[in-house]
Amino acid sequence: MPSALSFTLTTASGAHPVSVEYERRGGGAPLLLLHGIGHHWQAWEPVLDILATERDVIAVDLPGFGRSPALPGGLPPGLPGMVPVLAAFLAELGIEQPHAAGNSLGGLAALAMGREKLVRSVTALSPAGFWTEAERRYAFGVLRGMRAGAKALPLSAVELLSRTTPGRAALVSTIYARPGRRSPGAAVAETRALRDATGFGSTLAAGRDALFTDDLPDMPVTIAWGSRDRLLIPRQGVRAKSAIPKARLVRLPGCGHVPMSDDPALVARVLLDGSR
Repeated sequence: MPSALSFTLTTASGAHPVSVEYERRGGGAPLLLLHGIGHHWQAWEPVLDILATERDVIAVDLPGFGRSPALPGGLPPGLPGMVPVLAAFLAELGIEQPHAAGNSLGGLAALAMGREKLVRSVTALSPAGFWTEAERRYAFGVLRGMRAGAKALPLSAVELLSRTTPGRAALVSTIYARPGRRSPGAAVAETRALRDATGFGSTLAAGRDALFTDDLPDMPVTIAWGSRDRLLIPRQGVRAKSAIPKARLVRLPGCGHVPMSDDPALVARVLLDGSR
């Protein structure tokens, strides 16, 4: 069962009450999982039980997504506010330098945590921040369109669409290469998560200047990219490898932007290998 952890984050701007929803399973070395924009911790559900056989897995709802409230006033939007919250969250759990893995926005957040030496390794699946300006504008336009569609569709229509493979493709094929593998319940839940994400607008706006240009020479880094990623084009993985020369670049054949349900076994293996 998911848990919620409430605590106070103290910064130069004052004391900020924060709450983070998370799911924790398994045992072994701790592995923090960070989802993408508009998603929730359940994005990792297809690989959680596989990972939990070897890792103490902590999958979080990032601030403003899923069941985690938005960042409180006084904290900057996007990664500048999220990373300190995640660091304080780990401290509250008594976890020092876990492995970290993230998808999209979560991949960029994991890399940012690696830059701050908050984690011991990073595995980033189609991470944001390695785009050209044209690619960023395209991705942001697609995300805004997905958000508008999720908000416009009545829940009854979403539930009806989720019952068939073509309907689920209409709902989630932008981020999945194999949308038919999503269950009806999962398709409905993530459409609602996108619709209800209180942090979507501010996080997307803050991401306009989000470029990751720092090398992580002393950090084990794995960059993995789905060959059928339609949101962040796979050639961005080559740029990530150029920015972080020692990173391991892995291709995920047949996978989309959110690869965990497209090929759970392959993604779980990449995550386990990256966190050894």
